[in-house]
Amino acid sequence: MNRKTIERREVSATDEREIASNIFIVAPGVWRMKDIFVNVYIIQNRESTNWVLLDTGLKTSAPKIKNMIVQVFGTAGIPSSIIMTHGHFDHVGSLVQLADEWNVPVYCHHMEAPYLSGKSAYPPSDPTVGGGIMPALSVMFPTSPVNIQDRLRDLPENGEVPDLPEWKWIYTPGHAPGHISLFRESDGVLVAGDAFVTTRQESAFSIMTQKKVLSGPPKYFTPDWGAAARSLKELSALEPNVVATGHGQSMYGDEARKALHKLSREFWKLGMPNKGRYVREPALFNEDGVTYIPPMRNKVKIAAIAGVTVLALVALAVYKRKQKSIF
Repeated sequence: MNRKTIERREVSATDEREIASNIFIVAPGVWRMKDIFVNVYIIQNRESTNWVLLDTGLKTSAPKIKNMIVQVFGTAGIPSSIIMTHGHFDHVGSLVQLADEWNVPVYCHHMEAPYLSGKSAYPPSDPTVGGGIMPALSVMFPTSPVNIQDRLRDLPENGEVPDLPEWKWIYTPGHAPGHISLFRESDGVLVAGDAFVTTRQESAFSIMTQKKVLSGPPKYFTPDWGAAARSLKELSALEPNVVATGHGQSMYGDEARKALHKLSREFWKLGMPNKGRYVREPALFNEDGVTYIPPMRNKVKIAAIAGVTVLALVALAVYKRKQKSIF
C-alpha cells in the first residue's frame, strides 16, 4: 500500500471532528475555526513543526485565533507566516493586529496586493442579487483596504506555498481579483476560500444553521462572474477528497465531488444570481487595483437604501428585546 493510499484513508471521514467549541479537525494537519459566519484555518507542515495561518477573520477574531492555537497545539505559539486567500473585510479583520504582534510575513497573490497595501478599495457590494437578508445588509460591509505593505510578500510564481511544501496555491479569481485556493495533492485536500462555499451565504438562516449546501461564491461580494465560473471549473477538475471553504462546514468524498461537479456544470443556473450589478458586466482590475466599476442602475440605488432601512429595523428590534429583558 503506497503513501497516497494511506493518506487518502486518513481523510476518508464524512464529517469534521470538533475538538473545542467551533474548532474542528478538517484533515491531517488542517484545522478550522468558525467565528460567527467566517472560517479561519491553521495548516501545519507535516514534515516539520512549522505551521501557517490562513486568513484572519473579523476584527474581533484575534483572541479567538490565539485560543485556537492553544487548543490545537496545547500551547501558545506563532505561525511562520500568514497566507491570505483574499482581502475582504471578513477575512482580513485581524490581519494588521496579528501580523504586527507576531512580526511575520503575509503572502498573497500580486493581484490582491492593492487591497492589502492601502492602494485600492474593492468594488461596492451588490445588494440586488437576492437570496436572503445578507445582500441587503452588504451595503454596510466595508470595502476599504488595509495596509500591511511592509510585511506583504507575493506568493511564488511556481505555485509553491511558503512553509508548506506539500501544498500548491491555485489562482481562482472572480470573487476577488487575486483570490487563491490551496490544494494538497497527496490526499486531495482543497481549501477553497470563497471561490465557492458550503452554505448559502446570502441567507442569515443558512448562516446560523450552517446547513451544508455547496454554493457559488458569496453573491453580494463577487464582481466578476465569468472568472468565478472558470475558477470553479478548475477546482472541480482536481477531484478533491476534502473540501473546506471560507464559509460553512467541510465536505468529504463523493458528496463533495458530486456537488462540486454539479455546481460547475450548472454554474450559470445554480452558482450565480439571475440579476445584479455585475451579472451583465464585470468590474475590471489591474495590479494597481480597480480600474472600472459598472454603473449603478436605479434599482440598485433603491436596493441600497432598502438595505440600510432593513439594518436599522433589525437593530431596533434587538434594542427593544434587550429593553424588555431588563424590565
